[in-house]
Formats: sequence, structure tokens, C-alpha cells
Amino acid sequence: MTTVLAPVEGAAVGLAAVPDPVFSAGMVGPGTAIDPLRGPGKAVAPIAGKIMKLHPHAYVIVGDDGRGVLVHLGIDTVQLKGEGFQLLAAEGDRVSAGQPVVAWDPSAVEAGGRSPVCPVVALDAPSESVTGIVQGTVHAGDELFTWD
Repeated sequence: MTTVLAPVEGAAVGLAAVPDPVFSAGMVGPGTAIDPLRGPGKAVAPIAGKIMKLHPHAYVIVGDDGRGVLVHLGIDTVQLKGEGFQLLAAEGDRVSAGQPVVAWDPSAVEAGGRSPVCPVVALDAPSESVTGIVQGTVHAGDELFTWD
């Protein structure tokens, strides 16, 4: 079992609330989403492992068990070309669960006409393997869901 932590502070809203059909329909994988608090903050590693992909707006961490978790900081944020995001780690780095990976400002994302909602997805996981999805307010580093 893998415990996946909340990468950002905010309200856990579920994937159905993500304003992107690929995420909201679960096509990327099962998980949940967080509507982050507005204002500058840091997105942390949801699991311990190696950063396999790191873009300013999204990252994938793969644990020692081979399970990968995607964190996407906002929707359509790739169009920002990294503006407003500061990398605090590098692709290939090993990170501990809860370690800061990216600094960003959800209010700036929103001011630019994009949704700051953050999908957190268990990659290549059957939907029934993700359980215990937390509802309501979460803080970065709190348990978000488990992956059986």
C-alpha cells in the first residue's frame, strides 16, 4: 500500500471538479484534486521516490515500488511556459514525501484566467485501487488517499 500525501494546502474537491475532461473523467488515472489556497506556496512530493518528470507546472514522482504519482499545478498552466513557477528540485532527484518540489502562486494562475485546481493522480492504477480519498480541507503533507 502507498500513502499519497496532499502536495498543496486547500480543499480536496475530487477529480470531477477539475475543469479538464481528461482529468475529470479519470483518463490519466484515479485520484483526487485540490482547490489550493490562494497566495504563494510550495507544492511538495506526495510520495518518497525519484522525480521522473519535472516541468514547472507538473511533476511525476515514482516510488521504490514503481508506482508513479502525477501532480499537476493548475489546468492549462503549460501555456505559462514556466512563468510563476520556481523549481526547488531537479528531475532525477530523490525526494522524501512532503519535501518541497515547486514554489508557485495559485492566485497568479487564477488571475491569468486559468484554474489553479491541482489533480493528484495515481498513474497506471486501476480505479478500485485508490481508496480512502480525503474530503474537505487538507494541508500540504496530510494524507490524501491510499493506493492498495
